[in-house]
Parts: sequence; C-alpha cells; structure tokens
Amino acid sequence: MENTFKKGGISVQTEHIFPVIKKWLYSEKDIFLREIVSNASDAVTKLKRLASLGQYDGGDETYRIDVVLDKLSKTLTVSDNGIGMTAEELDRYICQIALSGALEFVEKYEGDNTSNGIIGHFGLGFYSSFMVSDTVELITKSYTDAPAVHWTCNTEGNYETAAGEREGHGTTVIMHISDEEAAYLEKSKIEEILDKYCAFMPVEIFFRAEGDTEEKNDAAEEAAPINDTTPLWLKNPSDCTPEEYKEFYRKVFRDWREPLFWIHVNADYPLNFRGILYFPKITNEYESIEGQVKLYYNQVFVADNIKEVIPEYLLMLKGVLDCPELPLNVSRSYLQNNTYVSKVSAHIVKKVADKLCSLCNTAREEYEKVWGDIRTFVEYACMRDRKFYDRVKDSLLLELTDGSFVTTADYLEAAKEKHENTVYYTSDKAAQAQYISMFAAEGLKIAVFEKVLDTQFLSMLESYDSNVKYVRIDADVAAALKSGEAAAEDKALSELFVKVSGNEKLKVEFTALKDSSVPVLLTISEESRRMEEMMKMYAMSGMNMGMPSYPTEATLTVNTASPLIAKLGAMEDEKREKTATYLFELALLSQRKLTAEELQKFLSDSYSVLDWI
Repeated sequence: MENTFKKGGISVQTEHIFPVIKKWLYSEKDIFLREIVSNASDAVTKLKRLASLGQYDGGDETYRIDVVLDKLSKTLTVSDNGIGMTAEELDRYICQIALSGALEFVEKYEGDNTSNGIIGHFGLGFYSSFMVSDTVELITKSYTDAPAVHWTCNTEGNYETAAGEREGHGTTVIMHISDEEAAYLEKSKIEEILDKYCAFMPVEIFFRAEGDTEEKNDAAEEAAPINDTTPLWLKNPSDCTPEEYKEFYRKVFRDWREPLFWIHVNADYPLNFRGILYFPKITNEYESIEGQVKLYYNQVFVADNIKEVIPEYLLMLKGVLDCPELPLNVSRSYLQNNTYVSKVSAHIVKKVADKLCSLCNTAREEYEKVWGDIRTFVEYACMRDRKFYDRVKDSLLLELTDGSFVTTADYLEAAKEKHENTVYYTSDKAAQAQYISMFAAEGLKIAVFEKVLDTQFLSMLESYDSNVKYVRIDADVAAALKSGEAAAEDKALSELFVKVSGNEKLKVEFTALKDSSVPVLLTISEESRRMEEMMKMYAMSGMNMGMPSYPTEATLTVNTASPLIAKLGAMEDEKREKTATYLFELALLSQRKLTAEELQKFLSDSYSVLDWI
C-alpha cells in the first residue's frame, strides 16, 4: 500500500489565540509598554539607518517618542516619528501574528550586522498591548509619503482598516485600557514602568498625563525626556570621569553610598557586550550582600538579578550589562544553556580579577582602603573558582595586627629568617592579646583572620600551595619564638600539671622564653584545633560529636625563665598543687572561653589564692 502524505500550514483562529495573548504572552503585564515603546524606537532606528544609506533625506529632523496618558478617556498612547507603514506593510506586519518587520528590515539592509540597534525580532511585541486593552487603534503614515492608515482591533481579533489622518510620518498606538486593568491609567504606574524598562532607550521619550496640573503649569517649557539616550556604558572608559560613574550608580541603584570601585566592560567581537560593574559599599558584615546586575538588550531593560550571567560568587556586584547578542525576551532556561552567556560570565570573572590586580599594583593605597570591604567576597570567590584564585593570588592582602597590609609573598620574605614559609595569624585580637604581645616583642608580624570564612579559606590556601603553612599564634609558641631555649624536663612538675589538668594526654614541655612574665602557655597543634572547630560547627548543626571540655591534644609550655615557676618547686605540696591548678586555669582561659562549671571553679580557686595575701 502506497504511503500518502499531506502538506499544509498550521492555521490559527484569532478568537482562540487572543485570549492566550491577553493572559500569557508575557509573565509580567508591565512589559506591554516596554514592547510598544521598543517598537517605536525601532521605527526611528530604521529611518535613521535609511538616512545613513542615502535612501531618505531627513535633514535636521529631531526624532522622539511620546507617551500620553489620558485617564478621562481611558487611553494610553505611544507615538513616534519613525519610518511608519504603508497599508500593505500594515496588513503584512500587523495583521499577521509573529511576522517580524524588524527581521525583514535587518535582512534587507543590515546583512550580518548584529550591532544594528534594532530591538524587535519576533513580531509578537505589538500584541502585548492587548494584555491591558479591550481595543487598540493604530494610525500610521510611511516615510514614503504614502497615505496614512487607521487600523482598529478588539480582543476577539476583529479589525478594521480605513484611511487615516496624520501630518507626518510615524506611528501612533492608542490603547484603550480595559476596566480590569485600570491601574495602568495611574500616572505613577506608567512612570514606574517607563523608569524601569525605558530609562536608557536610544530615542528620546517624553511622557505627559493629560489633565495633570503640573504639566499645565509647565506648558510653556516642555518637560525633559524621561530617558538617557547615551548611557555611560556606551562611552569609552577613558572619556568617563569618576563623578560620572558615581552619579550613574546613584541614579540606577538609588544607593547614595559611594561604590568602592567599578569595572567598565567593553567587549568586542565575538562577545559584543558592554557594561559597568560596581563593588558596593557594605556597612557591616551582617548586611545583605546580594547585589543587583541589570541586563539590557540594545539599551532596553530585560531583567535584573540574572544569576546565570554573573557567577554566584560575584553576586554582590551591582551593575548593568547590555548584551545585544541575547534576545529581548530571554528565559532563564535559555541563559542556563547558552554558550554565549557562559563566555560572557568567564569574561566578567577575568575583568574582575584584572581590576583587583591593577588596583594592587598601581593604586596600592586605594586598594588597601577597600580591602576590608571586599576581602570576604574575594576569599569566597577564590574558594569557589581555582582559576580566579590563580589570577588574583598575588593581590591577596594580609591585614596585620598593626593595621598595615602586605601580600603573602612580602610577609614570607620579611619573616624568612625567623619562621620560613609560615604565616602566623590571630583569630581574635582581644582574646589572643597576650600572644600578640609576645610575638611583637620578638619583632614578628601577625596576620588577622577573624572572619567566619577564614578557617575554610586558610585550608584552601594550604591545599593550593602546600609549601606555605598558616598557624594561629597560640598553636605553637615555642616554635615561633626562637629566642626560647629548651630546658631540662622537671618530671615532678610535669606530672603535677597533668594531674591538675585532668587530661592524661596533656603534653608538658619546658622552655626558657624571653618574656619571663608568662609562666605557662596552653597550646594545641593547628591541625587538631581546626579539626575540633569543624566538629563544633557540626555540633552547632545539631550533631552530637562528644566534644571534650578542652583540646585533648594540648601542649602546656612551662616557661622556666618565669620567677613564679622557680618558686613553684619550693612550695609545700598543698599550696604547690593549688598554684599549679590556678596557673593551668589561667592558661586555659587565655586559650578559650571557660564553661560555666570551669568558670565557677576558677573563681573559687581565685578566692583561695587571695587568702594567701
């Protein structure tokens, strides 16, 4: 039996498709105005292009788009003096859904030029007007001076075309707002939409509300356009001043705090996108660090907080990106699977890394001033992306306890005679003040790592470069303070400290430290401490890890240069044990916060010591 095939075109019944358009064409109804104004902008752009090709003589014509709200008549009108349409073009591009006049124009006049500034592509934008209207009128006159045409259509898809009246070329779209969408007859609502979506469109846009008192009072002087047709990101970075960058930031993000610094991106072929990214000022570490990156398409706002374009570890950035290679009505699933987007993201990462390196190398004083604000962001980015770390590793700063900043390389170079390939740090300058003082007496510099993220960050650094160790100053004092000399072990004293500690695994070492004011120091190895801190984090999450009251692998360093240690050996047994207990409790107190039970015992022992006075 011979196979039979039938060919044909899919038919669409307007009475069925219009309800779908009205309710589901766009996820946000506000977008309808963006689409209509974008069409008007395209109409002007096309005419300008024809003029540049010598196919139209516009002279010194000034192009504009007017948005007029008439609450009394329940209409919202968008009018332009662009290319306009003939009756035949209106029938082709308006009366047929999803046939794009923009695409045909590009194919005819632009060829492979993707930076033509034409916004519309799919031929659906005009029909978004029916999302809020029960009737839409269109009056248009072609630049060819063909007769004007008047087109009217309702939400059932029934339209009429007749001769129209219009003085000059261009198109006027009159939307009769339905009763259900009366919110779009409020001046504040239209201003909000225009500000959000049309603030940087390439053609001047003027808005007025009929019957508005302010407009009537200012009739003698026309209001300024509501948009900036040449946004800062379109300019060359060398032509922009710091004040312009700051003013643009204030205007776009309504943030009156000055940004820390900014990155002007001007990527040419094959990426072809522009933008400005800002590092915002964070008041404190508990403030929300989620930024806001606005995505534009040929100066038309598309969306903000596009996490697919900016790597998640740089989401604290604020800025704008204009990507004409992306479609105007882009979806998140499209962004997630688009190779162009992934290349844009990689380029942004590189630009951020290059900016950090540039600041560190050429504007070190400025860089040090902002390091405290960006440090957490940079550390997190390094942890999430090894390539990013490799780019910025030489620009990572260590903050020292004296308030100065050095790179890791500079720190190691200065300290190589005393502790080669080891960075000593403090995690709490107040709690570890005694150790800081001892290191300072030896001329040793101490880095500050006090943030919650720092423990993980240090582990990452050591995994990336195993030659460098990061050791907290209370971890191995005897090794760091090389002026200390090993002393003969006092077995009896050693056993006494083990006894009063209650920890049979306590390791006791005897060393003559240069600072004789400190009789004993309690330390644990860096590895053991980090492990126990990690276990505490699990415990905070509700996991019972059976934590001991103090580190099980602790080392008590007995300073034989201390006069008190010398006196300890000559004391009577009871007083000797009480003194040893008190010394151990003081050492424990300098190591960490005491538990309630430990604090009670410490206070009791303190009162006992006072009885000796």
